Amino acid sequence: MKMQQIIIDDRNGKEVVFSSPDFLPEKANLVLAFGEREFLESSLPYKKLKDLYSEAQIVICSTSGQISNSNLVENNIVSTAIEFEKSTIKIAEIDLLKNSNIQELGLTVKKKIFNEDLKSIVVISEGSFINGTELVTELGKQTNHSIPIFGGLAGDRVQFLKTIVGLNEDAKEGKVVVIGIYGNKINFGFGCEGGWTDYGPEREVRLSEKNVLYKIGDRFALDIYKEYLGKYANDLPGSALYFPLSMKESKDSSPVVRTILSIDEKTKSMTFAGNIPQGSYVRLMKGNFDKLIDASYKAASEAFSNHLKEPELALIVSCVGRKIVLGSRVDEEFDAVKEVSGNTLLCGFYSYGEISPITNNKFCELHNQTMAILTISED
Repeated sequence: MKMQQIIIDDRNGKEVVFSSPDFLPEKANLVLAFGEREFLESSLPYKKLKDLYSEAQIVICSTSGQISNSNLVENNIVSTAIEFEKSTIKIAEIDLLKNSNIQELGLTVKKKIFNEDLKSIVVISEGSFINGTELVTELGKQTNHSIPIFGGLAGDRVQFLKTIVGLNEDAKEGKVVVIGIYGNKINFGFGCEGGWTDYGPEREVRLSEKNVLYKIGDRFALDIYKEYLGKYANDLPGSALYFPLSMKESKDSSPVVRTILSIDEKTKSMTFAGNIPQGSYVRLMKGNFDKLIDASYKAASEAFSNHLKEPELALIVSCVGRKIVLGSRVDEEFDAVKEVSGNTLLCGFYSYGEISPITNNKFCELHNQTMAILTISED
C-alpha cells in the first residue's frame, strides 16, 4: 500500500501530512475524505480531490470532528488517498431518499460486492435517520456473516440537523456507501472498546419496538432512567450522552452500548441509536475519563495485535458522545491510539455510530459511545 494524507483548508489550500515514498496521485484507487457538514457544503471539495486523484473512487463523509495522522482536526477536511498494490476494491451506493428499503441496500451489496474473494466491507453511511441495527443486520445476512464488516455513521458536529455522504460527487443527504476489499494479500485487525462503567442492576426489557424502549421490568423506562440520573435528569436529553445503556440480547451475549437520542414524556419512553429488542437485558452506565481513555488504548492494542508486522493504515471511528464527555481531554484518546500505532498512518472521524466486529469475531454490531479501529496491511 502507498498512501498520501492531506488537509484542505477553507481557502482550498492543501497541506501534505504524509506521503509514502514513490506515491503517485494518479495511481490511488480510493480516497476517504472527512469534514464537518457546513465546511463540505461550502467548499464542495470533490472537484479538487478528483483533480488530484484522477483514477480514484472518492468517498466524502460529514463528521463531528476529523482524525489525521498527527492530531484531531476541526474546520478542515482530512483526505487520505490509498493505492492498494496487491488488492482490489469495488463500491456500491444506495440513496435512502429515493429508496428507504434497507433490504434493497442488502440486495445491491450482494449483487455488486459479495463474492468468494471478498475479504472485508467498510461502510460509510448517512447518520441522521438510518436504523443502524437494521443496516448491520442486513449486511450480515447478505454476506452470510462470512466476512468482517467495519464502518461508521456520518456525523454533524453536535447539531444533529443532517448528515451527508458522497461517492464520486460532493456529499448529499441519504447516501450509504459500501466498500468491498478483495485479495489474498490483505490483512485486517479490529478493536472496539467503550470503557463505560455499569451501575445498578441488570433488568429485562419487557416492552420495546425496534429502537424505542417503553418498559424495563414492570416500570416505564424513562421513570427508571430519571431515578438513576438524579439531578442530571433535569438536563435530558442532552445529559443522556453521559449515561448510555449497556444492552445484551440474551444473558450470554456480549454487551453493546446504546446511546439515547431522545425521550418522550407522554409515553415515558426513550429512543436509542440502535435497536433494544424485547427480552434483552439492560444496565445503566456512566463515564470515567481515565477508563474511557484506557479503552481507546485497549481497542488499538486489539486491532494492532492481529498483524505480524506493523499495519500500514488504521481507520478510526469514535463516537461524538465520547468527544463531548471527554471535553478538553479528548486529545488524550488520540494520544492513547498514537502510543500503539507506531509508524502506521491514522485517519478517521467522530461519528453518530460505530460498526465493528467484537474482538475480531466476524459477526459485526452497531456500537455507540465506543472507539472502533480497523487496521489494514498488505503482505
